[in-house]
Amino acid sequence: MKPVAFGLGAFLFLYLGFALFSSHVGTAYPVQDEEQTDARVRFVDAVKKLQVGYDWRNLSCSFCKALFIIVDVALVSEVNEQRVAWLVAEACVKLRLAEEQVCRQIIALFRDDFIRALQESYLWPSEACGVLLGPDCGRFDIYAPWNISLPAVPKPPVTPPSPPGPGSPRNRVLFLTDVHWDREYAAGSGADCKEPLCCRNGSEHPTWPRRGAGYWGTYSKCDLPLRTVESMLRNVAAAGPWDWVYWTGDIPAHNVWAQTRSQQMLELVTVTRLIRKYLGPGVPVYPAVGNHESTPVNSFPPPFVHGNRSSRWLYDTMAEEWAPWLPEQALQTLRRAGFYAVQIQPGLRLVSLNMNFCARENFWLMVNSTDPADQLQWLVGILQDAENKGEKVHIIGHIPPGLCLKSWSWNYYHIINRYEGTVAGQFFGHTHVDEFQMFYDEETLTRPLGVAYIAPSVTTYINLNPGFRVYYVDGAYPGSSHLVLDHETYILNLTEANNHSLGLATGPDPNPTWTLLYRATEAYGLGSLFPSDWDGLLKTFVQDDRVFQRFWRLYHKGHVSESCRDACKTATICFLRSGRYDDPRQCAQLGVSRGQMERAIRSKTLC
Repeated sequence: MKPVAFGLGAFLFLYLGFALFSSHVGTAYPVQDEEQTDARVRFVDAVKKLQVGYDWRNLSCSFCKALFIIVDVALVSEVNEQRVAWLVAEACVKLRLAEEQVCRQIIALFRDDFIRALQESYLWPSEACGVLLGPDCGRFDIYAPWNISLPAVPKPPVTPPSPPGPGSPRNRVLFLTDVHWDREYAAGSGADCKEPLCCRNGSEHPTWPRRGAGYWGTYSKCDLPLRTVESMLRNVAAAGPWDWVYWTGDIPAHNVWAQTRSQQMLELVTVTRLIRKYLGPGVPVYPAVGNHESTPVNSFPPPFVHGNRSSRWLYDTMAEEWAPWLPEQALQTLRRAGFYAVQIQPGLRLVSLNMNFCARENFWLMVNSTDPADQLQWLVGILQDAENKGEKVHIIGHIPPGLCLKSWSWNYYHIINRYEGTVAGQFFGHTHVDEFQMFYDEETLTRPLGVAYIAPSVTTYINLNPGFRVYYVDGAYPGSSHLVLDHETYILNLTEANNHSLGLATGPDPNPTWTLLYRATEAYGLGSLFPSDWDGLLKTFVQDDRVFQRFWRLYHKGHVSESCRDACKTATICFLRSGRYDDPRQCAQLGVSRGQMERAIRSKTLC
């Protein structure tokens, strides 16, 4: 029998710290009797000695394990969920993971669902540090290897892609991701606050040298006001026509410690209807579910969880609002588990995956992480049917597959390998920056066969310009590859938008223009955007630092906060090469260790 109190208390503390700084965190309960008081005082005193300038992102493996020892001692008799929560809240406050209000609110929000998932899981306390900090800090067998089944159908011969003929039609596809609308955004409020999210009503008033929030957005840990979202939509509507739109989620702001289901649904409904209003009823929009749509954040129970703890409230709202864009068959699987497939045009299908079923931040996967909702097995069926009919498939999702749990990520990579002649495009978001990940043949890892595009966010979080992506795709004609032929990134330059010349004074531009930042083929001197072209670009990054530094600027949507050289550069290139999680062979030639890979991937979970 596992020590429940130890597992619940320690792991809840670690998970909430992780959630706090991967978007951000907290709740306390009153002392009830003398015996409880003594245990809690001993725990808080022990923690207090460790509190100097604590930051979750600097949590070491040794500290993690030491914390487990402290909590183990403190919770010998503390098996009550309420008492565990009190201890976790005190630790959050004393270790300065966040302001006291944030600590107490986030634990109240997470407590019930998280503890229920832990109680139903097979997690042992010794595995918790490995879950959160990676395999170098411990093993986590709750995410043991598993494999999907592929049909006993031979893989068709591989035909290398070739450019379409002159005058061939193209589709123009708008891509939106990570809007993160903050209803509490307030121009002039503190942009350098202590809370996990700034530029809000309630953020401390800025005094020199601290900055105030800009009218259209701010280079800081801030999300966007609705007026900036509407400005973006006005600009994309004017830049049309669009053949269709991919929209890969994350609508709410990063105030994950103070969100309710009613607020999440209101924001989903509001942004959905704004997109329909500005783009018009004739433009198909194909959404995907982000990790911030739920509350608590990242909480996506698989379909075997029923009742009030299920995600039915969220999926039903999505199905109702997205019904004008999706056929009934797609709405059925959306209501069940948040994913669907749809025919876009003759010869091209779309699969929208619920990538929360691959995310280690989704604590429900501690109960069972083996192909949650049978999503990958379902994907295989869709791809095999498309292959049988000579059709191509685009895949969209929120979290890139290279950031997923290892077994899920490796199974997905295996599927892409098998159906490389069918999967014509992969499109993701989540990281807020402009990047991509490569897929190679599994036998030699030398032949590039696919690329997952990771598009930049609409939000500014953290220190970015707002942006959106446009893809140019081989169009609808017999024999079309439906591959991405080029892409463009547009941004709102906040420096200019917030400091517009108004005669003798400056102020926010009343109608700012979102401008082209770059076009991929021109910026990198590529003749096409086939997998072999991206593979060649990665080799150029290694050999020519000027080209890599150009990429680094575009990666940040034109607003670079820190330079990237030496270890940063090699870790970044390693991430771009690795379309599956924890694949050291892809980075060995770059001199990147597994630990460096793990830290690079952990930094991507801050979204």
